[in-house]
Parts: sequence; structure tokens; C-alpha cells
Amino acid sequence: MLKSLLPVFYVQLSPSEISVLNVNAHARVCDVPEIALTPGCGALVQAVGRHARQAAAQPGVALANPFAHPRSLISDFVLAELVIKHFVARVATTGLKRLVAPSPRMVIHPLGDPEGGYTQVEIRALRELGLAAGAAFATVWQGRQLTDEELLSGRFPSEGQVLA
Repeated sequence: MLKSLLPVFYVQLSPSEISVLNVNAHARVCDVPEIALTPGCGALVQAVGRHARQAAAQPGVALANPFAHPRSLISDFVLAELVIKHFVARVATTGLKRLVAPSPRMVIHPLGDPEGGYTQVEIRALRELGLAAGAAFATVWQGRQLTDEELLSGRFPSEGQVLA
């Protein structure tokens, strides 16, 4: 019952694109999952998304895609967390309501079908990325794109699976 009262965020991930949808507010952002930062101890984020490549053209700024790895969807958990947090913040409601709003439910949908399927380590990392981004509950879904009604109800179709 409590779950149905929480806002719902739908995160679709691939090495080439991240899409975050705030289902309740009908706000969506799609971009590349890249991050530009100054490397070293206390690294500073310079830009995220399509602006990261421009920022990385400056001396001393590195470009990374934490979802681009030949064997795994996540190559760097800390950077992946920063990227997801950035895009979640972009579609979150603004103003005072955001400060007192409940933590959302998050459905994380890795796109693609890796040979042998996703490992338990990858599934756990995806779920923990959702929690680290502020979700009260995080679910990892594999299958077709979900509709707003499915996301709001929390009832997933049989043409896919919730990964546990």
C-alpha cells in the first residue's frame, strides 16, 4: 500500500543512452551517460551528459562512460551513481515540494540482452545504484519497455522478468 503512494522513476540504461522518466510528473530526460571530471583525489564533476564531451576538451579534464565495458553494464559504480543522480535530479519536482517529497520507487531497466544474461553482481549493482540515487525501493526489470500504467501499479507483464 505504501509503495503505491511513492513517486515512480523509470531509468533505462545502455552504454549509449540513459533515459530517466518521472512517471508522476511526466518529465523525461534522455542523454548520453557520460561524465567529465578532473581526475585525482577529490575529483570534481565538470559536466554530465552531452555537455561532458565539451568539458573534456579542456586540459586536465577526463571523460568517462561508467556504463561502457565489454563484459559488464557497469564499469565504475561511483561514476555510474553520479550520472544517475544527475539525471534523477533533472526530472525531480522542483522547489519546496522536492525537499519534503518522499523517496521514489525506481525501476531500472538495463537495455540489451548480454550473452548468458545479467549476473547476480550486475543485478545487485543496478539495484544499489537506484538506492544510492535516492530511491526507497529499486527494482531491476528486463524485458520490453514498460507503460506508465505498469510502472504506477507495480504490476509487471509476463513478457519479461524482474531480476532478483
